[in-house]
Amino acid sequence: MWKFRVVFIFIALIFVAEPCFAIKIGLQTQVSKTYIGASTKAEIIDCKTNKLIFTMEKMKGYEFKTYRNLIAIKVDGKFCKINSNKIVIKPETNGFVSVKRKWYRGHFEMINDGLGLTVINDIPIEKYLQGVVPSEMPPSWEHEAHKAQAIAARSYALANLGKRGKYGYDLKDTPEDQAYGGASAETVGTNNAVTETEGIVLIYDGKIIPAFYSASAGGQTRSSGQVWTKELAWLKSVPSYDDGVKKNGHGVGMSQYGANNLAKKGYNAYQILKYFYANTKWAKINSEYYK
Repeated sequence: MWKFRVVFIFIALIFVAEPCFAIKIGLQTQVSKTYIGASTKAEIIDCKTNKLIFTMEKMKGYEFKTYRNLIAIKVDGKFCKINSNKIVIKPETNGFVSVKRKWYRGHFEMINDGLGLTVINDIPIEKYLQGVVPSEMPPSWEHEAHKAQAIAARSYALANLGKRGKYGYDLKDTPEDQAYGGASAETVGTNNAVTETEGIVLIYDGKIIPAFYSASAGGQTRSSGQVWTKELAWLKSVPSYDDGVKKNGHGVGMSQYGANNLAKKGYNAYQILKYFYANTKWAKINSEYYK
């Protein structure tokens, strides 16, 4: 184990990318109304003028709906028009925002694009991952599997910034991209897995890879060419170490059940990732770009 870690330190690179302080996650897309609250007071700010519109009371839910091409908020039983089609909701320091019956960190954008309201969580990448790892992998699983999941999820997210740009955000909060349960999903163990791998990503040919993964591959992962049209050098077919588990997902890249079984055998996170993603290296994003 120790020798492996030494090798890792020497091959790791400092990868300087375009600034990506935060990632934007779509929680609701083009809905007619939504309900939002905050654990602290929260400011509603007009994105166009940067002026304060309204201050939400703590632990109180508010209904928002479309009003022509603008946004309306229900206050004291009556809807009040907001003269903007794009607002930001900012809780006080260390506050949380409630959407879809879950608590989330970060700030929120709400946009009326003429087709409905889109609610976006604007959050630092490491805080986002704290809500991804326990949503994608059971918190009771092995710690090294959680660390492998954190690195794979971070790589996938950064490689796919702008993927859902037509809606105003980067990724959805569902398994269509990556499951994300916000602060409500967090556990101490999975948060530690994110912290212990902070900034680490998988790269191939100097670029961060979208580290595809699925729940299980049914005994053998599939190469990218078997599922999609393009063969990728870092996505080879290998035994998935998830025998006895029914195939669930596309079967390309890391099998999450396989990662957990390898961790039980004594593999560390980097060995797990090297096994499932051939010909890859690790890099650490310069902290000023992602915190």
